[in-house]
Amino acid sequence: MTIYTDGFPGRELDLDHKKFLYFGGTSYLGLQTDEAFLEIFISNIRKYGTNYGASRKSNVRISVFQEAEHYLSQLVGCESSVTLSSGYLAGQLVRQTMDTKEHRLFYAPNTHSALYSPTPSTKLKPYITFTALNIAVRAHLETNKETTPVVFLDAIDFSGANYPDFEGLRTLPLESIILVVDDSHGIGIVGENGGGVFRSLKELNPKELIVCCSLGKGFGIQAGSVFGTKKRIEQFTNTPFFGGASPAAPAAVACLMDGKTLFLEKRAILINNMDLFKSNVKNLDRFKFMEGHPAYSFTDEKLVNYLERQNVLVTSFRYPDEDSHLMSRIVISAHHKREDILLLCNIINSYL
Repeated sequence: MTIYTDGFPGRELDLDHKKFLYFGGTSYLGLQTDEAFLEIFISNIRKYGTNYGASRKSNVRISVFQEAEHYLSQLVGCESSVTLSSGYLAGQLVRQTMDTKEHRLFYAPNTHSALYSPTPSTKLKPYITFTALNIAVRAHLETNKETTPVVFLDAIDFSGANYPDFEGLRTLPLESIILVVDDSHGIGIVGENGGGVFRSLKELNPKELIVCCSLGKGFGIQAGSVFGTKKRIEQFTNTPFFGGASPAAPAAVACLMDGKTLFLEKRAILINNMDLFKSNVKNLDRFKFMEGHPAYSFTDEKLVNYLERQNVLVTSFRYPDEDSHLMSRIVISAHHKREDILLLCNIINSYL
């Protein structure tokens, strides 16, 4: 069922004069409706305006972008980073820049569409399994020693195949691979102080590591980012793709630094809420989930309908297109109250 609402879906939704608890979406820290975060955002709008529609290559440049990128690099644990107006644009910048004669692109199972070409000249598809990907990459290395394989994947794969252990990834000859990882669902949520997966993947010693992401899920702002070496980030920022695009709104980017104390507080609340859910719901093994991440996936469409009859809405739609499998997830957020989560658990327990 498609639901239209006139406001942002926070912990509650008003539909047809009824209140529904909402356990869906990607507002993991609940920032989009948090009063303290809204005040930070409004304050920065007053300082920087609502938008900045000029190139980052312009002769007049706003310093907050470099300040935010320095902060993000320290948080993530990389040499350098750059921000863009969306996570999709960040993914496309990396994909299009890496699609050269010097590279051969490979896609791990369930890789996000943001890392594909919008008009593919070659019909690249993700490999069904890491075993198949491993065979293909090794075969390429044996016959094409001058062309470096570039493997794309999602850090948070809701089937549980990647984060936190990355077992399939570990089977690949990573020392010969440039690894491009979309961490949109991890940044701000997992890792040291919400720094995402960069540090843990770096320990696997790939030939090179590039991480891109949306900043809208973990940090509640409309922006994207790319993390990597200083040399690689300079290559990305020297492209017409980057120079021709408007940046993220500076008011939004400024919130990354002004909100850092709040992010830590909200992340602690989120961790407590996840623990509360896991300790009170029965048959937790009916859900697919990753330790430390607040999304709990399932395939039972009847459970979606049962929850809705009890005035609880979860994420449930075919993604990324109508031909895809139905994707259903319960998402615990920092904006949920203790009584919300206990009610959800009681409803699930009564169904299961």
